Amino acid sequence: MLKTELRSPYECLNTYEMQQRDLTRTKDLARQHQGVSTVLVVDDEPNVRDVVARYLRRDGHRTIEAADGEEARRIIEEEEPASLIVLDVMLPGIDGLELCRWIRDRSDTPVILLTALGEETDRIVGLELGADDYVTKPFSPRELAARVRTILRRSAPLARAEARYHAGSIELDPSTREVWRSGILLKLTLKEFDLLHTLISRPRRVLTREELMDTVWGYRSALETGTLTVHIRRLREKLEDDPSRPRFLETVWGVGYRFVP
Repeated sequence: MLKTELRSPYECLNTYEMQQRDLTRTKDLARQHQGVSTVLVVDDEPNVRDVVARYLRRDGHRTIEAADGEEARRIIEEEEPASLIVLDVMLPGIDGLELCRWIRDRSDTPVILLTALGEETDRIVGLELGADDYVTKPFSPRELAARVRTILRRSAPLARAEARYHAGSIELDPSTREVWRSGILLKLTLKEFDLLHTLISRPRRVLTREELMDTVWGYRSALETGTLTVHIRRLREKLEDDPSRPRFLETVWGVGYRFVP
């Protein structure tokens, strides 16, 4: 025979109050996470992951960590979408370049590659695959955190609506971050959109390579890294009828580029 315990009204009230406090705490935590960017850090070196994550959390970001490509894929598929991914190229199993290709096939989530010093091929291939930026190891965690801030700030929705841009068969909507060519929606990465937006909003004006790096990436490189060149080439492949003879994205030799409407 089971023993039944009768609960007093006071015990019931206390239980109700505890449930309400728990519910309030849950809502408060949810409100705290609203507007917080989630950064996925993928690196097989625990020390690198720890340092990067600590700097990003100090900036107010939520971080998720993965030690290899398989774990990163599982997180991307099963957990909440990341706002940005910091991705090491040299990973065991699925390497960073293969993972970057897989990410870009399914989303436009910004990707910053971590590459070894002197591995120019990895950098160029990564950018060709759609990475938005890269940082060379050994790197300053403060510099990486600054790159993350810049990319996330540029990917945030505009506070006020900006007029659409029309140029021939090209249409760009800054508020929705969408681009059409002959009525067909194009799939652009974050930096491809930012680069096109910068050029199309200043028609016929020649922008130097330094100006474009500063405006789109938030820094100027002392050396030619290929970042801008690769992004211009990728844009031409998506916008131009003949990328080898561009109609819209014109090179001004020795200076930079301009958009011709």
